[in-house]
Amino acid sequence: MTFQYQEYGRYFAQVAHPIEAVGAAELEELGATNVEPAYRGAYFDATPDVLYGIVFGTRIATRVLAPLLSFDCHSDKYLYRRVSEIDWVSLLGPDRTFAVFASLSNSWLSHSQYASLRVKDAIVDTIRAATGDRPDIDRREPDLWINLHVENNRATLSLDASGGSLHRRGYRMDSVEAPLQETVAATLIRLAEWSGERPLIDPMCGSGTLLAEAYLVAANAPAGLLQESFGFEQFPDFDAWTWASVRAARLDAMKPVPEGLIRGSDISPAAVAAARSNLARLPGAENVRVEEADFRTIGPLADTTIVCNPPYGRRIGGGMPIEVFYKEFGDFLKQQCTGSTAYIYVGKPELLKSVGLRTSFRKEVVNGALEGRLARYDLY
Repeated sequence: MTFQYQEYGRYFAQVAHPIEAVGAAELEELGATNVEPAYRGAYFDATPDVLYGIVFGTRIATRVLAPLLSFDCHSDKYLYRRVSEIDWVSLLGPDRTFAVFASLSNSWLSHSQYASLRVKDAIVDTIRAATGDRPDIDRREPDLWINLHVENNRATLSLDASGGSLHRRGYRMDSVEAPLQETVAATLIRLAEWSGERPLIDPMCGSGTLLAEAYLVAANAPAGLLQESFGFEQFPDFDAWTWASVRAARLDAMKPVPEGLIRGSDISPAAVAAARSNLARLPGAENVRVEEADFRTIGPLADTTIVCNPPYGRRIGGGMPIEVFYKEFGDFLKQQCTGSTAYIYVGKPELLKSVGLRTSFRKEVVNGALEGRLARYDLY
């Protein structure tokens, strides 16, 4: 049985809205062709070696999906029937685990969990009928992730080439309140157009996610550096030799990062400890310096890229109103950061008014449920 992705070599990378164009540009850099941005992602063509490199290297996409089949679907019975037509024994078998996740848009199906259940039932029943046994469900670390997407009653069933959400890089084991998702932090670094040409500092580094993503960029390291396995390794046409070659080439292309090029600070001892612990999991990241300090004491910062995600609660330590905190940070940027460029990401866009400086751009970047904004300040 030939599947859709095998016939056409076309895939879909899930990317958060509204940064689909950012994800599409990265896909092209990683070797994808015929890239077509879409809502919450981008379609692209890739040979197996390019697909493996994209999954291993992408900083922006959260998942990469390989379509098995697409069909018009107007009833749950027809959904069950079409899913049952697939040779699941060759893909999965009774001795392995799987999980199904679904997304619906303008569909007669009103609940994604119900859609997932119908797909799961069809898979289990098909394998049981063929082998007399059934595979188990594992919603945390299954052998195979299966995706159903229904839009305008057009269903696409896919295998997840990622093997789970790619925002889980593996370095962030220690955290603080309201951390940035790794893919969001990587997006901020990309929008800052920073690639290691001048120093970068995060003066409110929290658990160090921005520092870690900046390090991966400067080291030319794949975002999946610490991931032990990927979903494409479970595909029926997986080529182990090609994957070994792609992986070796990407690792060989890594480069050392000079000490002091990337540094961070935070007023919280717990945050500093978490950042140091997380960075220690990345090979070579011991050259990223993190210190316990108030941002007011770390200047002057000339010719530096400043990227940070300040707190945005009503008040911060000592009872200071959050608006006063942002004004003081704006004063620090204006007085002590001449010739630098600052990128401030906030979960509450209205707080940018308190910075008191003119922005060069404001871009929407979603972090979970927060419709955040990234603002750029050119500090002349």
